[in-house]
Amino acid sequence: MIESTKFIVMITFDNWGYNQYIADALEAKSHKVKHINFYQYRYRYPSIWHKIFNFFTKNLGIANLKHLHYHRAILKELENINHIDTAIYIKADFLSPKTIKEINKKCEKSVLLISDSIKRYPETKHILSLFDKVFSFEKKDCQEYNLLFKPNFIYNYSAETTSQFKYKIFNISSYDQRYPIFRKIGKCLSEMNIKYKIIIFTCREVADPYLEFSKKPLSIPEINEMMRESEILLDLHRNEQQGLSFRVFESLGLQKKLITTNKDIINYDFYNRQNIFVIEDIDNFSIPESFFQSAYCPVPGHILDKYLIENWVNELIV
Repeated sequence: MIESTKFIVMITFDNWGYNQYIADALEAKSHKVKHINFYQYRYRYPSIWHKIFNFFTKNLGIANLKHLHYHRAILKELENINHIDTAIYIKADFLSPKTIKEINKKCEKSVLLISDSIKRYPETKHILSLFDKVFSFEKKDCQEYNLLFKPNFIYNYSAETTSQFKYKIFNISSYDQRYPIFRKIGKCLSEMNIKYKIIIFTCREVADPYLEFSKKPLSIPEINEMMRESEILLDLHRNEQQGLSFRVFESLGLQKKLITTNKDIINYDFYNRQNIFVIEDIDNFSIPESFFQSAYCPVPGHILDKYLIENWVNELIV
């Protein structure tokens, strides 16, 4: 049975560019997609007084200047559209309930995707009831708030592999509470004489003998190229996060081994200890030589298929 063409509006805060892969995959299925990336409408305070004013008004529940800015910009994009088959929201906690309700008046169905923990973004729990379906990559949040579990997706599958690598281990991340952990791992790899590349994105002036720093965010194609040049990917999860990051699914798509601090990964169907090494205790760990020396064991196709973006999107529009 061939599914009829749908008009889909994606409303996302796509600061890295991953959400565009969802739009592209839906368009590849002959759906008409309008992707409103409201990251492009970033609000800049006219003065420091506006910033101070917004701090008090948003915390008192009176008004949020950023929400008002996004509200006007998004509704302007949709003013000539009367009917939407499915609206897909990502990072809707950046929007006011009023904005979401106004958009949903035009929609047959509304879907929210959550790829952060609600503990990290608690405003999310106040808007859950506004959507027909809510998916989350956090198992704990799915249980607590009765959400549908949906891990991240593979956007970069490659059937080709190589044995020539520039780096043994690679990671790129933002500067946050994980920084001391990256430093410990960098120090450990340095002492093991393993060639690695760990890049921390930050506007701060930081110097560290075990890490590299970049003030300029790298594009997804630039990051993908560095991943292809690396034999193993490194993944460090945030303290309040149990869901699997994109680094995990990038390793699956590129058929690369993974070193991760996320212990819940052992409960996923693609887990194979030959491919994935879990750091149980960051204060006391060592990576066995056998992990570096053994070959990658391909994940069975029937498991891999459900994470591929072209299949992953189907559940969003049914």
